[in-house]
Amino acid sequence: MSMIFFASVVRVRDGLPLSASTDFYHTQDFLECRRRLKTLALRLAQYPGRGSAESCDFCIHFSSSGDLACMAICSRQYPAAMAFCFLETLWWEFTASYDTTCIGLASRPYAFLEFDSIIQKMKWHFNYVSSSQIKSSLEKIQEELEFQPPVVLTLEDTDVANGMMNGHIPMHSEPAPNFRMEPVTALGILSLVLNIMCAALNLIRGVHLAEHSLQVAREEIGNILAFLIPFVACIFQCYLYLFYSPARTMKVVLMLLFICLGNVYLHGLRNLWQILFHIGVAFLSSYQILTRQLQEKQSDCGV
Repeated sequence: MSMIFFASVVRVRDGLPLSASTDFYHTQDFLECRRRLKTLALRLAQYPGRGSAESCDFCIHFSSSGDLACMAICSRQYPAAMAFCFLETLWWEFTASYDTTCIGLASRPYAFLEFDSIIQKMKWHFNYVSSSQIKSSLEKIQEELEFQPPVVLTLEDTDVANGMMNGHIPMHSEPAPNFRMEPVTALGILSLVLNIMCAALNLIRGVHLAEHSLQVAREEIGNILAFLIPFVACIFQCYLYLFYSPARTMKVVLMLLFICLGNVYLHGLRNLWQILFHIGVAFLSSYQILTRQLQEKQSDCGV
């Protein structure tokens, strides 16, 4: 059967899957091809904008531009030009639906799962609508493929590229997409409560001072910022504890520095015990963030 079986949208820099079509095929060959697609997604940054990987019954086609790539598993009989036309249309549809900031900040697999319905509609359109109805787009893709043919890989090449066939597993500075944070602990919950309390105190004092400083000299602006910046830092510490974020250690150190400097600056408006309390809570929260580890997910998010 000549058709597109599966499609997904991934982030190029780390292979994070952003959205994918629902999987209705469960043959062993297809599941193996799905595994190879995930492997290939991790290495997309090393390949040109278009490429194909072939096996006995299926072909993986990918098309990338910027930090976004679209991938599809098709039957070997499905025309390559049609597959790349589908991938380009999918790329334009996704970029029109989500901006680059949302794509760049996505931290969990399938963060845009709602896009699945659009992928399904496009799959049906390209599987069952005659090519004459997309003639102009198809001709453009065919010309581009003649001028610059896609790179052709074997599915075995994708495993070799990841070091699986020689026993070497590549090391990544960031966790793989199939990871999540460990459950929160009692001490972690305590640090959250104390952090929220410190944030509230900073916000109340900062807003109160801002209201009165409208009639006072500009020297008060420094004090206002010394309340409001630690407020933002406390809230961000809560976020870092609850959710995984890349470069977590650097962000924790930065937030801790803001809180410490802000409270030192406020010496005079706060007594020594108040300053030590705020800094102590900041250190406790930082410790909880850095000691909360990642654990592997067992499921594939139902996709």
